Amino acid sequence: MNSLKHCTLIVLTIVFVSCGESTSKQTTNKEGFIVMEQALKSKFGADAYYTDLSITYNHSVGNIIGATVTEDPESLKMGQWDLIKDTWRQNQDIAIEAPQGTKAADFMFQLGETINLSTLGSLVEQSIKKLKDEKNMENPILSIASINFPNNGDISKTKYIINLQPENGETTFTFQYALNGDLIKMDY
Repeated sequence: MNSLKHCTLIVLTIVFVSCGESTSKQTTNKEGFIVMEQALKSKFGADAYYTDLSITYNHSVGNIIGATVTEDPESLKMGQWDLIKDTWRQNQDIAIEAPQGTKAADFMFQLGETINLSTLGSLVEQSIKKLKDEKNMENPILSIASINFPNNGDISKTKYIINLQPENGETTFTFQYALNGDLIKMDY
């Protein structure tokens, strides 16, 4: 009887853990993006370095995380990864170069206090509200949200880019925000 209880507890734990934090089904808001950031940190470590990071929403599969990432910037090797339906897949290995006298890490960012998916998720919420209020759009849907890190490594020039569409997908509304969350530009 004890072993039956033990097996049941293990099965229930696995079910709750696997269903509770599904990144593909997270809402595209601050809370959902926090879960997605945790998925990145769980896979690559809290100290990983990125050159590209995006969250794409696809009606059929849900959220897709795309990242170009390394755990060791000075190795000059990165991987391009996607998380689709909660399964990580590496698309390619990337060899990078750093200008003489610089470190590769100078041209990469880390997720933390300065750059994070929590802020990106909040800005998605803010952008959706702006479209509802200013354009009378009933249900704007995230197309893609990304962190645009400048090639020269100047962290102050980092931008959060958000593309939203109406449910019918006719027009794309692009929002660009500065690192501090100030709206730089809205385009459509």
